[in-house]
Amino acid sequence: MSNARILVMAGTRKGAFVFESDAERRDWQTSGPHFPGWSLNHMKYDRRSGMLYAALAHDVYGSNIHYSADLGQNWEMVDGPHFPEGDERTVRRIWHIQPGHDSQPSRLWAGADPGALFRSDDGGRTWDAVPGINDHPTREQWQPGAGGLMVHTIVQDPSDSDRLFVAISAAGVFRSGDGGRTWVPQNQGVRADFLPELYPDVGQCCHHLVMSPEDPNVLYQQNHCGVYRSRNGGDSWQDIGSGRLPATFGFPMAIHPRDGNAVYVVPMLSDEYRYTPEGKFRVYRTRDGGESWDGLTAGLPQENAYLTVFREALATDSLDPAGVYVGTGSGQLFCSSDEGDTWSMLADTLPPVYSVGTAVISG
Repeated sequence: MSNARILVMAGTRKGAFVFESDAERRDWQTSGPHFPGWSLNHMKYDRRSGMLYAALAHDVYGSNIHYSADLGQNWEMVDGPHFPEGDERTVRRIWHIQPGHDSQPSRLWAGADPGALFRSDDGGRTWDAVPGINDHPTREQWQPGAGGLMVHTIVQDPSDSDRLFVAISAAGVFRSGDGGRTWVPQNQGVRADFLPELYPDVGQCCHHLVMSPEDPNVLYQQNHCGVYRSRNGGDSWQDIGSGRLPATFGFPMAIHPRDGNAVYVVPMLSDEYRYTPEGKFRVYRTRDGGESWDGLTAGLPQENAYLTVFREALATDSLDPAGVYVGTGSGQLFCSSDEGDTWSMLADTLPPVYSVGTAVISG
């Protein structure tokens, strides 16, 4: 893909910034801020249609979704998502946008607060609530985390259009096998240290969820209470962080685009302190499915680096070798073009980075 273009989309507390380069990823051009003054929780490129989507929030004007057909040169706001008429709930913040299966080119999913999932079948122009998760029988046991009660991660099984997962803070991971009509909690083996019952059916606080590109039954999650792996589609989970990482609390997680054993996390000291241990900024990588982890430091600050990384601010691209990108709560954006072995600064003076996304566009 020597003629490919790579986009890195940084959503921040005061707008979005888009960085563009060729496949070498040495020289970057920057555009933005897009939507100045708005918080950008997530930006997503839909390779099926070439559309770019942005989930925005404003303390005064509320939340909305915009889309662009020309990679951000022009934007249009869509209708919704909204709860159905008569439902007293209000969409407080849209956290995540996920394209559907390749066989459903107009389908999109959006996750929101309060613990809500929405579906669009017209490319994001209109949205319908998904009652199977929004009115789930276990909902009374869900509790908002520090950021609210949110569907913050949506994972589509590329091999099965009807199979998808959502992660909710604080309710846990849920799986649907019928296109979102019904949902089953998938939290066995995941701790909830903050609840009276250590291993409840629901109530866990998953912070991020990723799926192996090789086997959709292999999943990883960065949880409030650890780092976990499942090899059976979420039916059960194993702790792969305790004793192997300097801390098991954290928010972001990313996976290699072709290697389901290669996963990236950024540990933070604890749920109380929420900064990088020892004042060293390290991205940890496993290449054996979590059996061992290496702290990646080359080019990252290792002194007085008490940094925070939010749940959506770590991403990989699909080039070879894969690129890795991480943004911080203090406005730094780091990039690696060699799968994390070495890093450089892509931007140093952004507003707090809420999300990082990538898109590889051929030709």
